[in-house]
Amino acid sequence: MLKSMTGFGRGEYIDSSHRIVVEIKAVNHRYNEIVIRMPKILGSLEDKVRRNIASTILRGRVDAFITVDEYGEKKRAVRVDKELAMAYHNAMRELAGLLDMPATDNIYHLSKYPDVLKVEDVSEDVETLWPKLSAAIEVALVNLMKMREAEGSNIEHDLLERVDKLYSYIAAVEERAPQILIEYREKLLHRMRELLAQISAEPDETRLLQETAIFADRTNFTEEIVRLKSHLGQFQSAIKSPDAVGRKLDFIVQEINRETNTIASKANDSTIANIVVEIKSEIEKVREQIQNIE
Repeated sequence: MLKSMTGFGRGEYIDSSHRIVVEIKAVNHRYNEIVIRMPKILGSLEDKVRRNIASTILRGRVDAFITVDEYGEKKRAVRVDKELAMAYHNAMRELAGLLDMPATDNIYHLSKYPDVLKVEDVSEDVETLWPKLSAAIEVALVNLMKMREAEGSNIEHDLLERVDKLYSYIAAVEERAPQILIEYREKLLHRMRELLAQISAEPDETRLLQETAIFADRTNFTEEIVRLKSHLGQFQSAIKSPDAVGRKLDFIVQEINRETNTIASKANDSTIANIVVEIKSEIEKVREQIQNIE
């Protein structure tokens, strides 16, 4: 089944201590580019997040947005700046000596000096958040892939209809091919008769056959038709593949376009030229669609 490169998925994990929300947006891109935006506290988990997403999304530009809310009481710790406390203590003793006053150290008074005591939040081990974050990512990816597969199904239906149209145009080209040679022979015979009438002579049948054979060889596009049908068959098979086939389909379309151009140049016929215009129009629509396929 085809998968579109465009989609959006949201996942959420909630328990008594955390609420983690993951939003993943994917759009068209030639390669697999993953951009992650999340709190600095989760920085050490970025590689895990990237691998998790890359294992599911093989191609496209992916933007992942992660937010974390903490519930309950935060753990805090009081840190003592020992060097600063000693510096304050020594400075007070020195000042007391200069003023000839008794040095009366009071520990509670000393603790009120700037930055002697610091209150810090105690961060939990980030690795303990990974199972929660991974669960939210999984839900977001499942929702994203549902959207990608739904759009991919619509694209697949459209592409198969266009392939059927291309087959019908090829059938019209094949039907027209024998008539090209017949019309050329008639035009050549008419022209020869016009020229030979001036000397009361009849066209040389052998020469007429030779010229017709040369024209037939020059305008023969049977091989191109065979290859064109083969490419369309490969295109249909690739569409049904469970793998990421966007690049493969793009290559096949290039080959289809190449064979079509060759047929147009060889045929030297206005009717086939008009059919080729229709074929190229369908090819362009196909090309536009597969730009969105993973």
